[in-house]
Amino acid sequence: MIYLDYQATTPVAPEVAEAMRPWAEERFANPHSPSRWGREAAAAIEVARGQVERAIGLSGGSLAFTGSATEALNWAIRGTLEKAPNERDRIVTVATEHAAVLDTAEWLAGQGVDLTLLPVGSDGLIDLADLERELDERVALVAVMLVNNEIGVVQPVAEVARKAHDVGALMLCDAVQGLGRIAIPEGPDLVAVSAHKIHGPKGVGALWMREGAEPAPLLHGGGQERGLRSGTMAPALCAGFGAAAKLASERRGVDRDHVERLWKAALEALGEGWLVNGSIEHRYRGNLNLRREGLDSARLIADLRDIAFSLGSACASGSGRPSHVLRALGLSDREARSSVRIGFGRYTSEQDLVEALSRIAAAAHAQEGVAA
Repeated sequence: MIYLDYQATTPVAPEVAEAMRPWAEERFANPHSPSRWGREAAAAIEVARGQVERAIGLSGGSLAFTGSATEALNWAIRGTLEKAPNERDRIVTVATEHAAVLDTAEWLAGQGVDLTLLPVGSDGLIDLADLERELDERVALVAVMLVNNEIGVVQPVAEVARKAHDVGALMLCDAVQGLGRIAIPEGPDLVAVSAHKIHGPKGVGALWMREGAEPAPLLHGGGQERGLRSGTMAPALCAGFGAAAKLASERRGVDRDHVERLWKAALEALGEGWLVNGSIEHRYRGNLNLRREGLDSARLIADLRDIAFSLGSACASGSGRPSHVLRALGLSDREARSSVRIGFGRYTSEQDLVEALSRIAAAAHAQEGVAA
């Protein structure tokens, strides 16, 4: 199997598995217990917290671990609106956001919150003038992701945050696909991240909160995490997230250069006839979302079962619906269904990538021959 689905999840780094092992085996104590073992487990969580906070790299805030980035985003959106003054009853977000943002915002709209979805251009980027026109003193929260999970486009998060703050609104950034890959700019009040997108374990995410911007709790119980998020913490998962974050920070330059080389090799291996979806300039280049006229992308995946790649977001796979992100770019249903997402990163070799993409290109040509 050649793995080219890095936006869905990443391979667990060996260093991460090693960091997790003691807390999953002999050092299994509840970190909220007053016993010596419990205190040691709690200390391990605090070390991990610092490692993730340093990887995020923002000042003036603190981080709470969650069960996933989806939980963190739900918490940030619902908790912010719950705490907002009555006159602030609006959310502004973008049509290409992850389902964890869009579905939560739409649920709140069903409860009476005023929801605005900003469009994007054919390059996948928002127009800051559109945002400015929508902002007023009723806006409680502006939610814009850093790196899009389907097309890799990088939004102008710092500028978005400044405009949100100008009207007294808070700004939420989904940085799941950006953490460890590009710098998270100063400005956001809330930042959601995930371990398994940076070579860490599944089942743990986090919400970074600027001081004073903490949302109301989403989960109630013992208040174990910062008095804001209830539930027994998993030291092994937190330690794994911390180790992955530390490694990502140390390797960011090396990983970036490796991905740049892979991007160039990928485009050369594919040859002509492919169009990249979204901006090439404003993009994380480990995400190659592209289309080919007349391609049956679902059949392509079925024909190449020993290569892992995708049609788009893993969260929407199997729905049969064309990608909402690609539709937002202005693509037709047919064009969206002729698109595939190739994701690569730290552990992808150039040889494997070129082999896989040469086979993908050959299978696409074969489809054209059958159609003819």
